[in-house]
Amino acid sequence: MRLLKTLTSITLVALSLAATAAVGAAQNDAAPTPPAQTPAGRSSSQPPPAAPGAGRGRGAGRGAEAPPRTLDTATIDRFMNKPGQMIGDVYKISLPRTDLSVTVGDLAIKPGLALGGWAAFELAPTGNQAVVHGDLVLTEGEVNPVLSALGQHDFDITALHNHLLNASPMVMYVHFWAEGSPASLAASLRDVLSKTKTPLAAATTSTTAPDDLPVDKIQEAVGLKGTVANGVLSLSQARPETIRMMGVTLPPSMGMSTSINFQSAGGDKVAATGDFVLAADEVNRVARTLRSRDIEITALHNHMMQGSPDLYFMHFWAVGDPAKIGAALKTALGQVKRPAPPPEPSPSR
Repeated sequence: MRLLKTLTSITLVALSLAATAAVGAAQNDAAPTPPAQTPAGRSSSQPPPAAPGAGRGRGAGRGAEAPPRTLDTATIDRFMNKPGQMIGDVYKISLPRTDLSVTVGDLAIKPGLALGGWAAFELAPTGNQAVVHGDLVLTEGEVNPVLSALGQHDFDITALHNHLLNASPMVMYVHFWAEGSPASLAASLRDVLSKTKTPLAAATTSTTAPDDLPVDKIQEAVGLKGTVANGVLSLSQARPETIRMMGVTLPPSMGMSTSINFQSAGGDKVAATGDFVLAADEVNRVARTLRSRDIEITALHNHMMQGSPDLYFMHFWAVGDPAKIGAALKTALGQVKRPAPPPEPSPSR
């Protein structure tokens, strides 16, 4: 009996000690833990600061991406006071010199054949900035006032040259480049254009070719399909490379594709002009091909600075039989790299 009482006392003591330990543990869990300090002295118990842009807009905190950047074409229109056309990611404004009457020999050339100035706007790589690249068609008296105005607005001049030979009056072509806000670029370019007589009013466009311009025959001979506007057939062929200037990618619509234009010259003849966009190793192959087929070469020059790859622009002129000229140009195009054709669809099973 005495042994049983001793065992019972030991058991009660053990249970009491266990209960005391349990209460102490619970109290310790409930007590606040001293906050650990981060290297910057911020308590780890405080929420971390929000990441830049977090909590703004729909889907914040769930990995939502910022909305896509878009070019502010409305602002460009407002300052230029002349609408353009969106071609992919490029906003292009045509600036044809419809005010000029230019002849080459006895042929009156249409503005769309060789007097088509333009300005192309594109988003810059970062921020809300844009870039503008273009080509202005100028009379001799307009050249230096325009160059001065471009410099006053921090525009870069990337080329000054001719495109035509034996033109009357003589016309010159100025290529330019600038980066800034869409508003500042458009306002500056509008001021530059005020030094010229370039018409800025919207012009009526006709897509009907003259009856004596054999559009189908020309397209078949050259091997390209194009568009007709105001009596001129325009064809183009892009290059396969990614072309950049000043670190900005330039798509074909920013003057980076071979351009070929045709207009009627009367008496079943056509006039053709334009420029080939060439890598260095293509220049003389194309030149020999053109000259061996009685196509005149009128200029060879750059349009770009800090461009990649290094490209050259060869302008040409021809008047004569449309099939013969078309075949000669097709042969020359065969000397130029071109994008790979799209893959053919796999046959359905």
